[in-house]
Amino acid sequence: MKPLVPVVLAGGTGSRLWPLSRELFPKQFHALFGDESLLQSTLRRAKRVSEHAPIVVCNEEHRFLVAEQARQIDQDWQRIILEPEGRNTAPAIALAALEVCEAFGDGLLLVLPSDHLIRDTDAFLHAVGLAVTAAEAGGMVTFGIEPTSPETGYGYIEAPGAAAAEAAVTVKSFVEKPDQAKAARYLASGDFLWNSGMFVFGARAYLDELQRLQPEMQRKVVQAYQSGVPDLDFFRPGSDFLDSPSLSVDYAVMEKTDRAMVVPGGFDWSDVGSWLAIWASSDQNEDGNHLSGDVLAVDTADSYVLAQDRLVGILGVQNLVVVETADAVLVADKGRVQDVRQIVDRLKQCQRGEYLLHREVYRPWGSYEGVQQGERYQVKRITVKPGERLSLQKHHHRSEHWIVVRGTAEVTRGEEVFTLSENESTYIPLGVVHRLENPGKLTLELIEVQVGAYLGEDDIVRLEDQYGR
Repeated sequence: MKPLVPVVLAGGTGSRLWPLSRELFPKQFHALFGDESLLQSTLRRAKRVSEHAPIVVCNEEHRFLVAEQARQIDQDWQRIILEPEGRNTAPAIALAALEVCEAFGDGLLLVLPSDHLIRDTDAFLHAVGLAVTAAEAGGMVTFGIEPTSPETGYGYIEAPGAAAAEAAVTVKSFVEKPDQAKAARYLASGDFLWNSGMFVFGARAYLDELQRLQPEMQRKVVQAYQSGVPDLDFFRPGSDFLDSPSLSVDYAVMEKTDRAMVVPGGFDWSDVGSWLAIWASSDQNEDGNHLSGDVLAVDTADSYVLAQDRLVGILGVQNLVVVETADAVLVADKGRVQDVRQIVDRLKQCQRGEYLLHREVYRPWGSYEGVQQGERYQVKRITVKPGERLSLQKHHHRSEHWIVVRGTAEVTRGEEVFTLSENESTYIPLGVVHRLENPGKLTLELIEVQVGAYLGEDDIVRLEDQYGR
């Protein structure tokens, strides 16, 4: 039997879940249901399915988030492959297929998006077993979910009889996201399943089909893989990857191959693609509300309210989504939540940073949070994990004042190296080479006051960095 290797696709920005999901901290890294993020839950499911460590494909900007969240649950990985730029799912899966062929000669890929919610793991394992059987025989297998409503946000798979089958069934056609009338017809017919975006197929089988159906993509991805280089815990494909056509695996392969098959899921599933989907998958009180954080709701029904930083009062409304974060608030009718990305697009057009990152920004060494900003100054709260250190760096346009609030800091300032304890401070003049390190066993917390003509994050000249930035 061929080895079954999980492939976790951890790209994407989750713009429909703004303001919680941001481009540099998207939904797969958030704990939306319980204590673990969607990525961590996916990695745990993968571990139950296969004895082989997963391959994770993610964006360059998210590499340290992926590695850190995997370490938090003691999850090893075979490779973390970094896309220099997202080229959709077909090229990403091809990179993973090449890695499996390199490591095992051949194998089966279990392709899992990192941002899906599945609670019935036993039923999921059963469906994977059916898919593996079909893939061993040469099938290109996807998982279909029996629809429970005329959903317009999902693609559909036409496969008569599949819903009641106990084996993989040949796919008749793939259908793009329908309008409401078509979705209602699909639901009534019983011949259609929701397209889950999860797959099982052979690594070499996938590459062969890609060669036949998308030869330019296959050629560019192979060149990128062959010219790729390891970087710390990661693998960086070569620049040819940027020249690959940007296509989904459905459009590039599954809709065109004559080997497409579908296994009925038989498990609860959500792609967590909107605030409505999160409300539907969350616990609700007797009024149909899900209230999280410091929320006071009066005469309110069928609403989702998330308060992260402040008290939120909601009065005399229904069917609303209200999401409060440190720097933004969303108020939306539940019927319009698929359009939240329009707000994100507007933020981009206005060149506002709220689409890109939160006030707290995570780094491999810890995080920093913007506290206050004015003309020629800004204040940040910085936390550094035990044993970690920032890059050796300097700035052309700003000086910095550091005040230790908790823990111990080892400071490099020019030729000096010294230690600061709680309630002690130092000054870093403009242009002076410096470094901050946490030598202790507790998290270091300090306040940084920056003063200068330009305070952007790109005013950092890194002279040495253990994270390869």
